[in-house]
Amino acid sequence: MTETSRLPAALSEVVAEFAEMQGQDKLQLLLEFAGELPELPAELEEASMEPVPECQSPLFLHVDASDRGSVRLYFSAPAEAPTTRGFASILAAGLDGQSAADILAVPDDFYSALGLAALISPLRLRGMSAMLARIKRRLRDP
Repeated sequence: MTETSRLPAALSEVVAEFAEMQGQDKLQLLLEFAGELPELPAELEEASMEPVPECQSPLFLHVDASDRGSVRLYFSAPAEAPTTRGFASILAAGLDGQSAADILAVPDDFYSALGLAALISPLRLRGMSAMLARIKRRLRDP
């Protein structure tokens, strides 16, 4: 299990929210996050974003690390892909605006602390892992 003390405060809060839920309530919380995925800013088009093919549904991300002290993360996923949108929204809520160093320090398996493994297929969970891996890669190789 991931040590939550190594997570940025905002991501730790998200993990704590999931820890308070049991069973299907965790899925409901994931769906709530899906509905909260921020819209893309007008100047950012999906076509210019990086696809994450490991995800079961189309997902695109953009990492703006021009200010390494406050990295901006943008995600695009269709409304009909609530699991993927939920994962992206968790990362947006927990990591957007964090420093590059803090994001790079997030354990690759942090999502295991969400307690979704019994409810979500391993293939879908790998999608969340792939999103984080791509974000980290962008921060290491700008």
